[in-house]
Amino acid sequence: MLSRKMSIEEKIMRFLYDRKYLHALAFSTLLQEPSFSSYKPQSIRNALTKLSKQELVRTGADGIMLHTKGRAYIEQRMARLQLFDSPFTKNAPKNLLVLFDIPEDCKAEREWFRRQLREFGYDMVQKSVWLGPSPLPKEFVEYVKTIGLRDCIKTFRLARNQQSELKNSKMKK
Repeated sequence: MLSRKMSIEEKIMRFLYDRKYLHALAFSTLLQEPSFSSYKPQSIRNALTKLSKQELVRTGADGIMLHTKGRAYIEQRMARLQLFDSPFTKNAPKNLLVLFDIPEDCKAEREWFRRQLREFGYDMVQKSVWLGPSPLPKEFVEYVKTIGLRDCIKTFRLARNQQSELKNSKMKK
């Protein structure tokens, strides 16, 4: 069961894994990637050092490469429930209501789904009712279908942005 957001180390390894070719990547190229823009360069360096010590990536004068051990690690992680990064900005309008009733015997999937909604910037109204930006990413919706949860989830597009109303109701409590 996944119990956390994707770490910087895993993001780096997935980025290296997703490269179409296996050449060494310069550190400056990694810094220019949009998915790493929220991290300080030193945080990325620290993550690379950690991955290098674990022999998951190789770093050196010739650049950064994913080791065979790192490639196997990512493939094993991808076999489990997939993690998705948020395509939304922090202040994206919250205009989609997501309701779900995932069966008790699918606890890992239910927890994964809640974590993903949090990652996408959704706010919990109740345990199975969430409010956030729309539309949900197509890859995410397709993945939800492939793991058999589509019939457990309903979405409703709201006529207006509910972000300010939600904040005001929380302040009154």
